[in-house]
Amino acid sequence: MGRVQGKVALVTGGASGIGLSAATLMAKEGAKVVIADFNVEGAKEAAARIKKQGGEAVGVFLDASKEDSIKAAVDFTVEKYGTITVLFNNVGLTNPRKDIDVVNMDLAEWDRVMDVNAKSVLLGSRFAIPHMIKAGGGSIINTASMAGFAGDSIRSAYGASKAAVVNLTKYIAVQYGKDRIRCNAVAPGLILTPAAKNNMPPAVLDIFAKFNALPYHGEADDIGNTVLFLASDESKFITGQTIQVEGGHYIANPSIADFNEFVAKSQSE
Repeated sequence: MGRVQGKVALVTGGASGIGLSAATLMAKEGAKVVIADFNVEGAKEAAARIKKQGGEAVGVFLDASKEDSIKAAVDFTVEKYGTITVLFNNVGLTNPRKDIDVVNMDLAEWDRVMDVNAKSVLLGSRFAIPHMIKAGGGSIINTASMAGFAGDSIRSAYGASKAAVVNLTKYIAVQYGKDRIRCNAVAPGLILTPAAKNNMPPAVLDIFAKFNALPYHGEADDIGNTVLFLASDESKFITGQTIQVEGGHYIANPSIADFNEFVAKSQSE
């Protein structure tokens, strides 16, 4: 208990999934948490659950595509709790029906994805950093993705936006490190959030499992606990890094799973 005692955290996209996990864990460990989400009722319900568990939290509206809405969430945090020392830039979106290959993708979707996934990280940090400087430091954590490290047949804008988050994380870390502000990112692989469970057929989950080094998929708390670590002083000498939380999905020779199947089949014949 108390790993982030006394800290004030703003979590964007905190009404469900990874954001909710991080908000809940940080509140449990002593932080005062503002949960900002487009689903404002979900954010308020999440805050109410945290309060019932003995934590301190409040839910507010956030439209991560709007600069004034991001600023309002930061300002609210400071007005409510006096400062902001942790910012978890977690909002992100993807639409595989429109965000497809480079030749055929919807260009309006490119702009929308870049605004929400990358520009919101810039703006959230832009508005929070002056308050963190006044507070004597802080920790900014950004949600990147393994899509920022590997190519795919679709989601070109999503992958580009997450690669931007990875590099922007380094720039923020370099520019404000002397102000005792750390900036890191977490890059999830496939995580079994409610959205993933509801939208991904079992056959697709099986494909991902085949290429994991570990024999299971990640859960929201696997990311939430990483965020908690980065928010805490336990990580005080870590900055500019992107921690890949992906079950070893991307570490092996890409042919290894098929090769192992070939060997097993050969031995059984």
